[in-house]
Amino acid sequence: MRIAVTGANGFIGKHVVGELNRRSIDSVLIVRPSGEIPQLLQKHTIILIDLKKLPANAFKLMGHPDVLIHLAWAGLPNYKSTHHFKEELPSQYKFLSGLVQSGLKNLVVTGTCAEYGMQSGQLDETLETKPINSYGLAKDTLRRKLQDLQKTESFNLTWARLFYLYGEGQSDASLLSQLKRAVGNGDKKFNMSGGEQLRDYLPVPKVAKYLLDLATNIQDNGLVNICSGIPVSIRSLVESWIKDNTWPIGINLGYYSYPDYEPMAFWGDNKRLNFIIGENRA
Repeated sequence: MRIAVTGANGFIGKHVVGELNRRSIDSVLIVRPSGEIPQLLQKHTIILIDLKKLPANAFKLMGHPDVLIHLAWAGLPNYKSTHHFKEELPSQYKFLSGLVQSGLKNLVVTGTCAEYGMQSGQLDETLETKPINSYGLAKDTLRRKLQDLQKTESFNLTWARLFYLYGEGQSDASLLSQLKRAVGNGDKKFNMSGGEQLRDYLPVPKVAKYLLDLATNIQDNGLVNICSGIPVSIRSLVESWIKDNTWPIGINLGYYSYPDYEPMAFWGDNKRLNFIIGENRA
């Protein structure tokens, strides 16, 4: 089996490459021509492709992979930017539909819990999507367009809807990165919101494992939440990071107001994920 990965030099992509290495899976990595090529990636076949300036023979250049794990998406973490809908959506669909029409039979695309919008509580894949920001709307529209493409083209689609994740290589704007920076600066307190929001978090190596499990499960998996299924408060999450790393810092609750673009409490239902990959956790 040959697996191709777009966004291979991104936050999630580097961990997916690490999982590919552990499983000794033949892979080809798709990287932007201007992208940095870390040493981790250099042992794999690397193809330089700009999704906005596609070569006509992209599928051939990629070596006709059996599966594509599509992680690439520009413009984050500005979730409200119209860039997602005006630029990313059309270029992404052109790229993916072109590969399918050229012979790609198995496609795993990462979606986002932002597709659920302001819905609260435990969220499962049967719920109607109600995105309220440009990023969520663009991702949800891409999913719908790919599902519509299945009416005329024969290919398997797995829409891996990511919830929250954390780990090495995350953007500077992420919660964990901000906390690490405060510790590195010698701050006595870490400023944050009230911390009572309930969210669903997974370490990024586990997310990479789930994506590879889904990619090697050759079938039309449809919508799949990538989540823990366990709600955790932001406050307790930060406190656990501080405790586990014995960092000499406290927390300053209520410094920031709660965001207006997310509900106070939501987490994923992971029953479908567990069923597909054969895990039976409580």
